[in-house]
Amino acid sequence: MRRLFAFAILSLVAACARAPRTAPGPTPAPVERPSGVLIGLTASDLAGRFGQPTFQVREGPGTKLQWADGRCVLDAYLYLPESGRGVERVMHVDARRPSGDDFDVESCLGMLTR
Repeated sequence: MRRLFAFAILSLVAACARAPRTAPGPTPAPVERPSGVLIGLTASDLAGRFGQPTFQVREGPGTKLQWADGRCVLDAYLYLPESGRGVERVMHVDARRPSGDDFDVESCLGMLTR
């Protein structure tokens, strides 16, 4: 009986090893959002679109620039390229209401654009 049980286990393991492996499905392409137009811009580029920031602060290795108009607050986070050389560029953007509640980035961009 033991031999039969051991044979059954080995047969099961061998069958699993020979089972075809399925490739994962295709990865969906990221959805391009209008806020993505800010990614890669410099502080000068942003100032040309929104005017001088209402607030600016160094945060660790990057800089946070902020624009507000009473209806929304836009934060742009700029960092140096991976090489560590060059000009800081936007890597992330957030928007919120003055109360701190989340706000749609695209709507805020529309409100702040000159």
